[in-house]
Amino acid sequence: MKQPITIALSKGRILKETLPLLEQADIRPAEDISKSRKLIFDTNHEHIKLLVIRATDVPTYVEYGAADMGVAGKDVLMEYGGTALYEPLDLNISRCRLMTAGMVNAEPVKGRLKVASKFVNVTKQYFAEKGVQVDIIKLYGAMELAPIMGLADRIVDIVDTGNTLRANGMEPLELIAPISTRLVVGKAAMKMKHAQIQPIIEQLGQAVKAEAE
Repeated sequence: MKQPITIALSKGRILKETLPLLEQADIRPAEDISKSRKLIFDTNHEHIKLLVIRATDVPTYVEYGAADMGVAGKDVLMEYGGTALYEPLDLNISRCRLMTAGMVNAEPVKGRLKVASKFVNVTKQYFAEKGVQVDIIKLYGAMELAPIMGLADRIVDIVDTGNTLRANGMEPLELIAPISTRLVVGKAAMKMKHAQIQPIIEQLGQAVKAEAE
C-alpha cells in the first residue's frame, strides 16, 4: 500500500509550465485543471493528489506538512526563508531575474533610500549586505507606479523582458538573483515517505533534462 503524496502547485504561468513536466514524469491530473474551479485534483495514481494554490503559500503548505512536495519560484522561496524545505531540483522553467529598478536619469537620492517591493525580506537582506540603509515600502502589485508617483526611489521586482519597466520610464539596475522554478520537499515528508518521493524527484529530473536537450 503506497503512502499518499500531495504535491502543491503554484497557480498561473508556473502551473502551465509545470504540467507538461509532470506528464513526462507520468503524473497526470484526472481532469483539465484550467477548466476547473477545484483546488484539489486526483491524478492517474491513486496515492498522488495535486493542490493548486497561490505561489506564496506553497512553502507554507510544504513546511507544515499539508503538502509533501511543492513547486514554487526561487523568488518566493528566498522571501520565505527558513531551513524547513529541501530543494532537490531546479525545474528550469519560468526563468526571470529579481532586480532593483529605478527611473531613467533619476537624480541621486539624498538621505535614506525608499524602496518599494513585495519581497520585503530579500530587499532588506540585499541592501543590508551592501551596507545601505533603506526604508522598505511593502506593495503587492504595479511596483512601477511607486517611483512615478514619488512613493519610492527604487523598486525590487521580477524582471522578465523589461518591457513594463521601459514603458514606464524605468530601467533595471542591479541583479539580485536569477530566478527559476524549484521543486521543494518537506523534511518530514522526505524522511517518512522517501520511497514514494525519491522516484518522483528522479522522474522529474529526467523530464527537465529531456526538455533541455
